Amino acid sequence: MSLKKILAITGGAVVGGAGAVALAPAALGAIGFTSAGIAAGSLAASVMSAAAVTSGGGVAAGGLVAVLQSAGAAGLSVSASAVVASVGGGVGAAVGWLAGKTRKQKEENKNDNMDELEKEKNKNRENLSHKL
Repeated sequence: MSLKKILAITGGAVVGGAGAVALAPAALGAIGFTSAGIAAGSLAASVMSAAAVTSGGGVAAGGLVAVLQSAGAAGLSVSASAVVASVGGGVGAAVGWLAGKTRKQKEENKNDNMDELEKEKNKNRENLSHKL
């Protein structure tokens, strides 16, 4: 594996992990898990309603809605931050890997195109020399 590819993957993992931890509270707030509670008419309210219907009228303590609301109200705990960073790092590493793969493919295509141009130039030179 080339150094460029290693750097792309590592950089993606670092940026993905840090970005996920930094953006998680904003994302929770955007979907309705706020410090003041679940925002009316939001996606969070719809999820809470569905969870309440499924469990017979209440939201289960420790369930997804409760955990997300807790994180939205108080921020991420250390363990939740670690999980979010791990997932973000994994996604970032995958993006870095794909970016490296795409860059390599572009370079190969460029080289193929250059080879075709060289062949065309040589063919034109041969045709010209036969005409002279």
